[in-house]
Amino acid sequence: MGLFFTDSEPQEVIEWFKDFRQPDYARAGNLASRTVIVPVGPIMQHHSDPPEPFPHNEEPQLRKLGLTTTMKRGVPTLENPHKLCDKGKPLTAEQAQLLKLMGEKMVEFRVGLKAWWNSESGEVMQVDDPEVMVGTGTDQAAEDDEEEEDGDEGGAEMSE
Repeated sequence: MGLFFTDSEPQEVIEWFKDFRQPDYARAGNLASRTVIVPVGPIMQHHSDPPEPFPHNEEPQLRKLGLTTTMKRGVPTLENPHKLCDKGKPLTAEQAQLLKLMGEKMVEFRVGLKAWWNSESGEVMQVDDPEVMVGTGTDQAAEDDEEEEDGDEGGAEMSE
């Protein structure tokens, strides 16, 4: 948990954190937010636009992580489609690593707020907005309804 200080009004900071969402790579144990099927052909990295094929020296790593690749013209290639993960199922370490290598982000990073400190009075005020509170479980329920991505949460405190 981090400790952050600002002179901004508490409500302004709370509103900013409500809207702050950063796409991130899933980790082992996270639920897949969508089914990913790697198509037949060169295995592509989606870190750049347009996507680029993996270099030849990464082929052993792709095999180690579970892809049955062949080399065609120096490019790791799939002869058959490969279902990498199923929506709603926990990811293995290998699946999470492959998703990261391919540039597929499945989760959102968010910062959850617990409280703010009033420097004039010395009081600590609890944040009572469920959209930014840490560990309330309401974020996941809202995301399930909207079919959004799973979120990771951290903590922050602020000063008036």
